[in-house]
Amino acid sequence: HKTTLYNTNMMKLAVISALAGSAAAFAPAQTGARSTSLNSFSADDLPGALAPMGFFDPLGFAEKADEATLKRYREAEVTHGRVAMLAVIGFLVGEAVEGSSFLFDASISGPAISHPGQVPGGWDALIIAGIGFAELQRAKTGWVDPADVKFDQAGALNSDYYPGDIGFDPLGLKPEDSEELDVMITKELQNGRLAMLAAAGFLAQEAVDGKGILEHFSS
Repeated sequence: HKTTLYNTNMMKLAVISALAGSAAAFAPAQTGARSTSLNSFSADDLPGALAPMGFFDPLGFAEKADEATLKRYREAEVTHGRVAMLAVIGFLVGEAVEGSSFLFDASISGPAISHPGQVPGGWDALIIAGIGFAELQRAKTGWVDPADVKFDQAGALNSDYYPGDIGFDPLGLKPEDSEELDVMITKELQNGRLAMLAAAGFLAQEAVDGKGILEHFSS
């Protein structure tokens, strides 16, 4: 029974994680200037490269990619990074407030990977619907309408869309200066990359021994 419950929890977590690629896209794009010029979108001028590693691409994906493919690579990287940053926070906060949260009568407890399976029935559908709506807004902002795309160009991004620039900036933090913007993009990418490693480590560790991350820190 425990094995079945564990597998169910992991399946729910996998579904939510897969759909959460839109977690950073809670609003349609605002009008106004975009980031760096898309006409010069190439590996040579992409933000995100820092010493001592520089532009780290040991398998040569960027070298083999055309501009459209490179844009999709960067869109995937920045979106996964944003989801991973939210996931890391969710791991730590979710385990820190277990037993004391006002949600679900404080009944959810244990390692964070087991939390999705403890959510009462019906809430799963609401969560998935919310994520799906956010994903739709991101797609409408960045992607060419499938009806207007050739069969061999599936997933094409709009020509005026800069990867990750979905227009969600409620605090007005986006710099107007292009150099300052590249610095901010690099910071986001680096934090997202670290978060992806951290989230993967959290998942693996909890799956191995069934203990929460905070429990590991305190033991």
